Amino acid sequence: MTGLGTSGVPHSTLRVATVNINGIRATLRRGFDDWLRERGCDVIALQEVRAQAEKLPDGAFGEYHAALDTGSIPGRNGVAVLTRQRPAAVRTWSGAALLAEPSASGANPSAPEVPAGDRVVLPRGLLPFADQGRYIEVDLAEAPVTIASLYLPKGGLPAELQRPERMREAPDGGARYTRKMAFMAAFSTYLTRTRRAAAAAGREYLLMGDLNIAHTRQDLAAWRRNQQNDGFLPEEREWFGRQLGPRTLVDVVRSLHPDQDGPYSWWSWLGQSFARDAGWRIDYHLATPHLARGAHWAAVDREVAGTRLSDHAPVVVEYSV
Repeated sequence: MTGLGTSGVPHSTLRVATVNINGIRATLRRGFDDWLRERGCDVIALQEVRAQAEKLPDGAFGEYHAALDTGSIPGRNGVAVLTRQRPAAVRTWSGAALLAEPSASGANPSAPEVPAGDRVVLPRGLLPFADQGRYIEVDLAEAPVTIASLYLPKGGLPAELQRPERMREAPDGGARYTRKMAFMAAFSTYLTRTRRAAAAAGREYLLMGDLNIAHTRQDLAAWRRNQQNDGFLPEEREWFGRQLGPRTLVDVVRSLHPDQDGPYSWWSWLGQSFARDAGWRIDYHLATPHLARGAHWAAVDREVAGTRLSDHAPVVVEYSV
């Protein structure tokens, strides 16, 4: 949709979503293809695609171009950005980006041509994660925006907080916690560099994805009993806050709903947490300030025809650009 902004400058509207689908095959069984057709999004960031290129179901992404980094671990991770038009550029940490054409074309995923200047140089701390399918970014062809999809490691508890009787997973001496903290430290450097590169190219920057952190008490229904649980640890929340600022990145959904608890985007499959809306807000749109100011509305699609697409729900925002 194209029109005129208040300054008389032509603008377009972009409907953008992010969702951790927790497996492309599983989410298709739950109606993901119907949601793709009916929601009318222009751009969609996906996390946990969980399928190598040769294992992707036919027509998995409908009438969208799909830029993918499936990662090197079968059945794990995998990120994608779906766009109406073929992206102008695709960048991944692994250098192994794939581009699937819309299903009507019948084309299989292939490696897009990525100019040498667009290849990514990673901070040393991100090198162990480069082949895991955790990050991909594209430059939109239809708007001056760089879109990124991130799947941040879930992590765990530091060694001193691990109590076997309270843990579903075996104690690991803090290894998962240390891994997540190392990722976040290095990603801060990468995020600043990438945001500035987008600005230098005359583009806004929008980071979306499953960040596996509830930033504030408003982002977690049961915050009191989770203050010593991974995803809500003080150091994780502090790191998140450092990524935000009036000149850097804006938490778009929170800016639109400053006084609301939630809206949550993840609920456990266990018990009645979904029915009681006892969830976590861990799926985000983080946008550069000018783009964030163009956000009109935000919504969380909890169900599609009465069915959950995943343990996460799509977070949809409409922007003027």
